[in-house]
This record gives sequence, C-alpha cells and structure tokens, in this order.
Amino acid sequence: MKIAFTAEGPTLDHNVEARFGRCPWFLIVDSETLEIEAIENPNIAVGGGAGIQSAQLLASKNVAAVLTGNCGPNAFQVFSAAGIQVITGISGPIRTAVERYKAGEFKSSSTANVTSHFGMHKGKNR
Repeated sequence: MKIAFTAEGPTLDHNVEARFGRCPWFLIVDSETLEIEAIENPNIAVGGGAGIQSAQLLASKNVAAVLTGNCGPNAFQVFSAAGIQVITGISGPIRTAVERYKAGEFKSSSTANVTSHFGMHKGKNR
C-alpha cells in the first residue's frame, strides 16, 4: 500500500514535517517494501492554494493515506473527495511512523486540524 508523508527531507530517516501544503518534501512509501518516491514540493512557495495543489499531487500518485503533522480544510476536502485517509498529529522519524501505521496505532482524522493558511509564513529560509 502506498502511503504519503510530509517530510523535512527525502529519506525515511528524516522527520515528518508539521506543515502539509508547504512542506519541503513528500515521501511516498510502499508500506510493505519500504520503497520510497521522494518528491520535492513544487508548491512550497506559491502565493495561495498550496494545500489544494499539494493534495491533488498526492491524489494523482494513488496513495491510500497521508500522514502529516497538520492538514488544513482545503487539502482535507480534496483528500476526502478522493477517498484518501488523512492522519494528523504525526511527528518524529518517517521510518518509525511507517511501522506505527502498519501496527494500526494511528486513527484517521475526521476533519482538518488547522485553519487555512496555517503554514504560510513558517520557514522561509528552508
């Protein structure tokens, strides 16, 4: 199963990034083989709509779930429409989060956990 993470960097040893739409990287992980596809986020500096565009990007990759620190309402709506599970409140190394996901330790989020434009001004020098 393909699951996506917001990531601080392009490997399983990097941490989950708290922001969704403006995270530096997306890591798509095959939960069985741990094969990864690292995607540098093309929407990190867009003026608006980063959450929607990032959600559409991950939906186009046919992921079953997205694990992140936070997810705003616009991205959450895209994921809901695509039938993609969203799990928020995730932190720490991605490798550990994959194992915890496989063990069934996380619950799906039923709604966005931050407002629109949550991560817009954080980390401009990243």
